[in-house]
Amino acid sequence: MHVLITGGAGFIGSHLVSLHLARGDKVHVVDDLSTGSRSNLAPFESNPSFRFDEADVLTWPLLQQAASWADRIYHLAAVVGVYRVIAEPTRVLATNIAACERLFRTVAAGGWLPQVIVASSSEVYGHQHEDILTETLDLSVSTRVGTRWNYSVSKIADEALALSYAQKFGIPVLVARFFNTIGPRQVGRYGMVVPRFVDQAVRGEPITVYGDGEQTRSFCDVRDNVVAMDMLASRENQDALVANIGNDREISMNDLAKLVCERAGSDSKICHVPYLKAYGEDFEDIKRRRPSLERLRTLTDFKHRYTLEDTLDELILARRTALAGTEHGHRTLVCHQS
Repeated sequence: MHVLITGGAGFIGSHLVSLHLARGDKVHVVDDLSTGSRSNLAPFESNPSFRFDEADVLTWPLLQQAASWADRIYHLAAVVGVYRVIAEPTRVLATNIAACERLFRTVAAGGWLPQVIVASSSEVYGHQHEDILTETLDLSVSTRVGTRWNYSVSKIADEALALSYAQKFGIPVLVARFFNTIGPRQVGRYGMVVPRFVDQAVRGEPITVYGDGEQTRSFCDVRDNVVAMDMLASRENQDALVANIGNDREISMNDLAKLVCERAGSDSKICHVPYLKAYGEDFEDIKRRRPSLERLRTLTDFKHRYTLEDTLDELILARRTALAGTEHGHRTLVCHQS
């Protein structure tokens, strides 16, 4: 199989590279390295079945050629992370939507119709108050003025583009709605909570929990994520599909912080930081986010291989190993107990 991955130098993308190369596929990655890292691709550089182009999907001159070569395209290129969403609100909207539209326009114009997997997000569910989020729920965002929802809007638009191109041109489309994904190669600098908690616990610093800490999330190891995505993409029926990908074990941020301390053997204190101090604006958070995985389990034989504890143990060991060398500067929030 020929596989094209936009954003393939990133956290999830690089694990897709690993999965497909291990299976004997040929993989072509395009990434502008704005959030991805060349180091994520270092293990694959000598593989003759791997190719990397450093380029922006919006302007990459080889997109038509690469799309015509591919049997399957994963579209992961996007502006991601809470900090970047708040700092670059217009870029989030313009870049994420335009990149997805250019990809589908290029595929539709090429005649050869590869399968396209679009990375979406649980953010599209917005303020749904259901205990478990199913793919049939309406998508929504807050009407409050602010930048917090721009990423959600861009992903809703990407989903609409994908499904519209599937309907009009017959492109086989899978929209993968990722819930919180964690694991090796994820970094905390863009606002991802688990690597930040792990770093603080290993350093013995206070673990900063934003808000009251009662908001819940469901965390899925990236290696389970990419297997689930591949299994859905490989099903016999190639009709357009939207599917949640994640883990349905739910945990509050307070309990996550305690679990990280426990697994790390850390005596770090847990303190709460107001959203205004953390993000520089009155951030509107989602109180609960747990996926229904019924569709994934009905259509595939997928089973999770990694528990939350498994992943945390691996991340803690990796962070300790990294810190055994030279200490690097990092962003720290001053914590005031409330």
